[in-house]
Amino acid sequence: MSSPRFAFPDASPDDEALLARGLEAAGVDRDRIDVSYGVPSDADEWVERIGEAEATLLGWSIPNEALRRLPRLRRISFLGTGAADNVDLRLAEELGIEVRTVRGYGDDAVAEHALALLLAAARGIPLLDREMREGQWAARPGVQLAGKTLGIVGLGGIGMRMATLAQGIGMRVVGWNRSVRDGATQYGSIPLLDLPELFARSAAVSLHLALTPESTGIIDAALMDALAPGAILVNTARAAIVDREALMARLHRGDIVAALDVFDPEPLPADDPLRSAPGTVLTPHVAYDTPEAAEALFRLAVANLVESAP
Repeated sequence: MSSPRFAFPDASPDDEALLARGLEAAGVDRDRIDVSYGVPSDADEWVERIGEAEATLLGWSIPNEALRRLPRLRRISFLGTGAADNVDLRLAEELGIEVRTVRGYGDDAVAEHALALLLAAARGIPLLDREMREGQWAARPGVQLAGKTLGIVGLGGIGMRMATLAQGIGMRVVGWNRSVRDGATQYGSIPLLDLPELFARSAAVSLHLALTPESTGIIDAALMDALAPGAILVNTARAAIVDREALMARLHRGDIVAALDVFDPEPLPADDPLRSAPGTVLTPHVAYDTPEAAEALFRLAVANLVESAP
């Protein structure tokens, strides 16, 4: 019996129903994909699980050694947008392996979570909840967001959805985007500012940039210092777009709030200083995680896997 054409070497049992529906939508028989559960422990196990497959789904990081030992592999369909964090894209290109990602599947989910973090930070909800459970009744004033300015860094699908949600609660929205033409002052209906002005003028800033070499560390000490006292920084994009030392330094001044869903590394170590830093609202990289987003993710990832199969 010949080896399966496709592989899924790092699935979880929870993926089975989603995968089945994705395969059905793509018109692919289940027996054409070899599914293994759990993340492989080393390169040998990655190679064993992918075997002779020419295309594979991928949910986690695959080591370079494994890529080099898979001569038949021609396509990786990554389950999400963050392939650059999990696959050496330069090596994959050298080896003739196409890496596809899934965009747009979680725009609503991530934008809604970004708004939830913004609201939680503005009203101090995590602290109020904790104090109530400890038996306290400590009324604290919150921040009203209606009428204030939200700066959105990255006006792709998620950023634009966040703009709509923020406008829906009465916020003014300004933005910055890497791909706009020089001299542009508007992106759709959103006024464009350069980053220093956006950070200085915004009561809250929400980050929605993809992680690239150009965006790594783009939110630097100068931008962190430009935030007004009382400002809120929301990051549901990638941790590495923010300079970690600059973030920690500003948090320890005690005059901003950072609402974060992404970290480096992940999982965040139990003793990481961010866990005890003042002025933080933290969630464990779950912004994308809704049933609706998962359904769309698998449908699109399987389509990427099998479309014009190598």
